[in-house]
Amino acid sequence: MAARKATVKRDTLETRIVVTVDLDGSGQGRFDTGLPFLEHMLDQVARHGLIDLDVKAQGDLHIDAHHTVEDIGITLGQALAQAVGDKKGIRRYGHAYVPLDESLSRVVIDLSGRPGLEYHVDYPRARIGEFEVDLLQEFFQGFVNHAQVTLHIDSLRGKNAHHIAETIFKAFGRALRGALEPDARMQGMLPSTKGSL
Repeated sequence: MAARKATVKRDTLETRIVVTVDLDGSGQGRFDTGLPFLEHMLDQVARHGLIDLDVKAQGDLHIDAHHTVEDIGITLGQALAQAVGDKKGIRRYGHAYVPLDESLSRVVIDLSGRPGLEYHVDYPRARIGEFEVDLLQEFFQGFVNHAQVTLHIDSLRGKNAHHIAETIFKAFGRALRGALEPDARMQGMLPSTKGSL
C-alpha cells in the first residue's frame, strides 16, 4: 500500500492552518493551536487512531475560538481525504465504544464519499475550562463536510463534561483506525457495490 500521508494548508482572513497526517503512523501528535483543550482532544485521536497528526493554527482567538476550531476540522478533513487515496482495500466502516469512568460514547464512521453528521451529545455545562463545548460539533461538522464521511456520534451516558468529550474523541480515533485499516480479503477491491466512493 502506498504511503497514506498528506499536508493541507488553509489560509483565510480569520485563520491560518496547516495539518499533516500519516494514517499509518504510530500515534504521535504535535499541536500548536492556542487551544489547549482541543489539543488534548486531538491527541486522543492521534494516539487511539494510530495516526501521526501535526496541527498548527493561528486564528482570531481575540474574538473567540469558533473560526479556529471549525477550520481545524475542515483542514483535518481535507488532509484525511487526500491521504486515504482511492480507498481500495480498506475496511471503510469503523466503530468504537469508549468508557471513561461514568461516561460512555459510541462513534460510527463510514468513509462513504458523502458528508453526514449525526451528533447527539448533551453536556452538563457550557464550558470545559475556557473552551466552549458547542465548538466540538462545529469541529466535527467541518471534518465530515471535507473528509466526505458519514459520522454518527452518540454520548450514551455521562455526568462530567470533560469525560464525555474525551470518550467521544477516543472513540472517534478508534473508529477511524478501524475504517482505515487494510482488509486483506479485499485485496485492492473497493468496498462498495457502486464501484466508487
